[in-house]
Amino acid sequence: MHSPPPTRLLSLDLVRGVALLGILLLNIVSFAMPEAAYFNPRAYGGWHGADRIVWLVNFLFFDGRMRGLFSFLFGASLLIVTDAAEAAGRAPARAHYARMAWLLVFGLAHLWLVWHGDILAHYALAGMIAYPLRRLPLPQLLGLGGVLVLASTAVFAMLAHDAWRLSLLPPGTHTTASALVNAFGTPPQSRIAAELAVHRGSYAGVVAHRFDEYAGTPIAMLSLYGWQTLAYMLFGMAALRSGLLTGDWPRARLLRWWRRSWAIALPVYALLSVWLIAAQFSLFAVLTAAVTLPELVRPVAILGWACLILLLARPDGWLTTRIAAVGRMAFSNYIATSLLCVLLFDGYGLGWFGQLSRWQLYPVVAVVWAMLLAWSAPWLAQFRYGPLEWLWRSLARGRLQPIRNSLANRSQLH
Repeated sequence: MHSPPPTRLLSLDLVRGVALLGILLLNIVSFAMPEAAYFNPRAYGGWHGADRIVWLVNFLFFDGRMRGLFSFLFGASLLIVTDAAEAAGRAPARAHYARMAWLLVFGLAHLWLVWHGDILAHYALAGMIAYPLRRLPLPQLLGLGGVLVLASTAVFAMLAHDAWRLSLLPPGTHTTASALVNAFGTPPQSRIAAELAVHRGSYAGVVAHRFDEYAGTPIAMLSLYGWQTLAYMLFGMAALRSGLLTGDWPRARLLRWWRRSWAIALPVYALLSVWLIAAQFSLFAVLTAAVTLPELVRPVAILGWACLILLLARPDGWLTTRIAAVGRMAFSNYIATSLLCVLLFDGYGLGWFGQLSRWQLYPVVAVVWAMLLAWSAPWLAQFRYGPLEWLWRSLARGRLQPIRNSLANRSQLH
């Protein structure tokens, strides 16, 4: 006998939906341009005029915060799923690790066959580590998360130190820091040309490149970003337990914490943006001002975003319900976004890779957003889960799960 689906939290789905849509503001650069352009606008795509403006808006408000918000939600969902398994008489550890194992499989398939910027495999590995910490009291979740943020800052500071040492060498000196330059600096034209050729080529060539360049990405990401991701998952657990992500905070409290959070974070980001522009996005400036120092204030900015989203929410509003539907189908929509974007930009699709400047990418983002908003709610009017959510749930539980909605649930989604 199948148990009924648990009651959905509109607040959780809404915040997740905003995070999923917002992630594309940054990921679109990785879909459309060579690797270094993600962190360094000088590497490719334009860094003056309108291109600088869109970079600046993203840096001040979205960069790292949407992915961080998604990590918060992943930690909160970990608690919800394991608590629900325990309440249903199932072993929570078995339920959790089955989910993470299948998420890792999905993530690796996404990484190697669809897009090199996959985050699912990373979340699966970090989620495996996070599980034993889920019962920590709220103060300890926050405290350990803070320690992990400091550890993450130290890891990136070492990269910034390497960039500083590199800056002291005479121009043209051969170094072993090419990986650092290719990811965060301004790579040589030969590197840019090689990336353009790969992504404008055949599907077989793109896949071969992914296996060559990104086969070990999940392990590398865990060592570099795992501290940060685990911290955000713990913060998400704390946000759920505190009542923030369940929608229990009163509006006055949400308003107060939004103002405080952004009053702390925005001036820091503004000062860092001034430094980056003044330094003309040098390797050291990017690794220090765009990668390392934001680690210290990003969790505060993410908290502000969560509060702002819930402040603006209108439970019966058309946009709120549409965005919440996107969040409820976040797994399916994440993969759908990748499929849409690689078909637009890679050579086996429309071949737009490297063809658009930075500001020209954002009409594409708007179109993808419109498609996700258009299909998610009608799908959920008929089905309990998104297609990939249903497949993931069925695989993790070892049997097909019911997917059709009851008539009562359908009426609530119209």
